[in-house]
Amino acid sequence: MTRSQHELPVGADLFGELQLSEPNSKKSLTSYIPGLIFVGVAALAALWLNENYGVPAILMGLLIGLALNFASSDKRLSAGLDFSSQTLLRLGIVMIGTQITFYQIAALGLVPFAALIIIMLAVILTGVFMAKLLKQNIFFGLLAGGATAICGASAALAIWSIVGQRRVDQSQFTIVLLGTTLASAFAMTFYPLIAGSLGFDDQQAGYLIGASIHDVAQAIGGGYSFSEQAGEVAAIVKLSRVALLAPVLILIALSVKYADRSASDSAVTKFNWRQGIPWFVVGFIILVAANTFYPIPDQISQIADKSARILLLLAVIAAAVKSNMAGLLSQGWRCFGPVIATTLVSFALALLVASSL
Repeated sequence: MTRSQHELPVGADLFGELQLSEPNSKKSLTSYIPGLIFVGVAALAALWLNENYGVPAILMGLLIGLALNFASSDKRLSAGLDFSSQTLLRLGIVMIGTQITFYQIAALGLVPFAALIIIMLAVILTGVFMAKLLKQNIFFGLLAGGATAICGASAALAIWSIVGQRRVDQSQFTIVLLGTTLASAFAMTFYPLIAGSLGFDDQQAGYLIGASIHDVAQAIGGGYSFSEQAGEVAAIVKLSRVALLAPVLILIALSVKYADRSASDSAVTKFNWRQGIPWFVVGFIILVAANTFYPIPDQISQIADKSARILLLLAVIAAAVKSNMAGLLSQGWRCFGPVIATTLVSFALALLVASSL
């Protein structure tokens, strides 16, 4: 019997993510060390550049990882690279939950929050539409739209861990990471200036910046560059977007499982919720709920925030090292179409809502 295109390829996990090492092979603890040290040194370099030159650590980690792509051929690094791009990524996503509470969402207000959901939905649909328009994989558009709508690189990593290698290849994933991080850096510089030129007050500027800039740190930083009050509003709006990461991931996971089941001979089988909803999404929700009703002390929250950022940085570097450079270089200008379109739609809709506040 010929293999179905919907079966997992060799070297892929449950959601189809690329693994350099054999998935069923037994690994000793020492087998992870070379890859972890390799990624750790690259992360230190990215953090040093961030500290001394102010460039985003995620962007630097991505570029350093791409420059070190040749190292993926060294099998001694495989286990550590796989662990960094998968397990550390998911742990980082879980720890983001320590920064969010349901009270923050409630503080936004019903109408602005409803508008935020509409903006996010429109952005995700724009990504899918542009992918179809440019004759690209719709899952690539879903990845670009989700990353733009929620929280940039962090959301891209989370969504890709569900969509996986067999639906969006490593080079396309790298394009989304690169596009969203560059767009965030651009937006943090110019969106506060645009808000000022339009005569926006603190609330309007904070909403515009928080609802349209992809990366969390850059959205909050952009808000505070306008004013302290605008920074507080931007933080609430942006964290509300991050809080919606969990339901978006659940919907994507259910959609992927449904699509696979519908395309297979086992379409009548019952859906397995345990497989359909990733454990790290459940962990994220649990931490948000715990932080809501039993607030995490500030010192622990700060440590968790820094830890999450480092874990996601390690995951970005490992994913870049594992990327297919030949495939990345073969992509034409159209590959950035969904990221550009979703960025513009996000800004335009956020500007429209902010103007009406």
